[in-house]
This record gives sequence, structure tokens and C-alpha cells, in this order.
Amino acid sequence: MTTPFIEFDAVSFAYAERQVLRNVSFRIDVGHFAAIMGGSGSGKTTLLRLMTGQLHPDQGRVLIHGKDLRQFSRAEQHDLRRKMGVLFQFGALFTDSNVFDNVAFPLREHSSLPESIIRDLVTLKLNAVGLRGIEQLMPSELSGGMSRRVALARTIALDPQLMLFDEPFTGLDPISLGVIALLVARITKALQATSVMVTHDIHQSLNIVDQVIFLADGEVIFSGTPDEIRRTDSPWVHQFVHGEPDGPVQFRYPTESTLEQQLMTAKP
Repeated sequence: MTTPFIEFDAVSFAYAERQVLRNVSFRIDVGHFAAIMGGSGSGKTTLLRLMTGQLHPDQGRVLIHGKDLRQFSRAEQHDLRRKMGVLFQFGALFTDSNVFDNVAFPLREHSSLPESIIRDLVTLKLNAVGLRGIEQLMPSELSGGMSRRVALARTIALDPQLMLFDEPFTGLDPISLGVIALLVARITKALQATSVMVTHDIHQSLNIVDQVIFLADGEVIFSGTPDEIRRTDSPWVHQFVHGEPDGPVQFRYPTESTLEQQLMTAKP
């Protein structure tokens, strides 16, 4: 068995007293594309922060290429992050910089390449997302779909080995969503990158990923292929896929007292 790129080994994590993850274990092999799914507040974005070393688990281990991330030296952490590309939710472009400078930012920050080479690389990355020729436009002049594609060009500027996508389809119209999904699939395959995507979009995601990790109530209740999740009889997955209001995810916040009891004990 080969060493996976990312492995979570019995990871638990809490923000103060609020438990977010409980005994989470899964592995993502080199070159695979994994989607992390689950309802709001299930711990998906926390998983990404643990993968990047922004957070450390209270219990368990996060392993990168078989090594505990907490044992990385500062130089090793910097090297890992240099090999990592992140597409933030809504793109997170620098609003005071034009498209060229946004895409060039990681190249200038993490390399000593001459400006002439950076110019050529920016042109290539924008061409890869179908936007060559808009280098001088400002983010305010872009549509939502164009902004997301510029952010994707910036994400791949350094040809990362690990790509992280945080809700890349949020807020996009159906056409733009389809374009971004196609570009994400093509680019991750071309770079042979290990990729992790946090998403609520079941239907587009299952067409482009190799693996689905489904979180519910802070635990992994499913990890397998898209075909396997389509066949699962898990009530958590069924409610999520079909958007049903009734199921394991409750509409009301859990409380030990009834409304009548709270009203009776409330002070005037």
C-alpha cells in the first residue's frame, strides 16, 4: 500500500467547548481528487485548516506524505504551503490590484523569477482558464464567473502539488458553474495534483471527483467513490442529496427544555 498524500488518523478538534470533529479518519491518495461534503457546521472548512497547518488537532494526527504535520519544521511548513494552491470561496481577489497583478502575486512572493518570465506565466495561466487578454481589468470590472476563473488562474500559478477548493461553485449561475467545474477537472488532471474540494454541490461534484468524504455531526459517515455514495442507504446522505427538511439533521436547535418550560421560568 502506497503512502497517501493526506491522512487523518483519529482526529478530534474543538473550538473552546464546541466539539467540531470526533475521531475523524480518512486518506487521500496522491493524484486523487476528493470532495468533502456535509451540512453547514459539520466541520468541512475546519478539515481544510487542519490540512494546511493553520490548526492542529486536539487528538489524533494529520499526516502529509506519512509525516505528522505538527512535526514539520518552519522551513518544511513554508515549503508545503509553497506547493499548495487554494481557491477561496468567492475568489478573494485583491480588489486594488488588476488581474495581472492578482495572478502574478504568488509568483512574485514565492519565486525569484524575472518579470519577463512572470509575464509569460501569467499569460499562460489566464489562457488556461479562457481569459487571456483581460490582464489590465480590475476585479470590479469582472463578472462573478470571470472573477472565479481569475482566482483559479492565481491558484495554479505555481503548478501546486496540492490544490484546495473551498466552495468553488457558490454564487455562480448554472453556466458559470459548469465552466468552473470543467476547468477544475481539467486543470487538476493536467497538473496531476492531489485535490480536495469542500462543496455543497452534489451533482456537479460527483462527475469530477474520485472520492467523496461525507461529514455529519463531526464524524465521517461515508468515504468512498461517487458510484458508492449514489448507492448508499445512509439517511444523512439521502437527506443532504435530496434537500429534505426532515431527517437526521434537525430543523430546530437541540435543547433539553420545552418552549412551555422556558416561558414558565422566564423572568418578567
